[in-house]
Amino acid sequence: MNRVILVGRITRDPELRTSPNNVPFTTFSIAVNRFAPSANGEREADFINCVAFNKQAENLCRFIRKGGQIGVEGKLQTRKYVAQDGSNRIATEVICDSITFLEPKGTTQSTQVAYNDYASYENSYMQSQPKSSTPQPQNNYYSSDNSNNKTNQYDEVKKQFDISDDDLPF
Repeated sequence: MNRVILVGRITRDPELRTSPNNVPFTTFSIAVNRFAPSANGEREADFINCVAFNKQAENLCRFIRKGGQIGVEGKLQTRKYVAQDGSNRIATEVICDSITFLEPKGTTQSTQVAYNDYASYENSYMQSQPKSSTPQPQNNYYSSDNSNNKTNQYDEVKKQFDISDDDLPF
């Protein structure tokens, strides 16, 4: 079985090209984060070469830009070719069967920068807040100043949905 599923960010704007048989295609690479950080604690990424054909290639070139997050599903393929200097080379790439755009339509690099600015603000805000031994979700069912949070949660749910204690599974 030869199946590959990747999620990553595209490394450059894709360009639509046409094969000698008039088939539209694009080659691109995506940066896929590795699961664990390296020995020095830094996050590393692998850069995976991919190829898309026909409508997928056209849509990718039309709607995605450098830095956009995509999901790719396809098969791994190895091919041999002769480089411009005459040397024999081997290329390994993912032939895309399916490409999924994982960011909202219209997301550009500028909105990604704005998101990163917001995320850094949120992280600095969260670090400045006093630490609690038990984190509380921020919703209407919890009260941060009441020690009977669990009881209050159940009471609020019962009131909102008009259910009795016998109906609750807990």
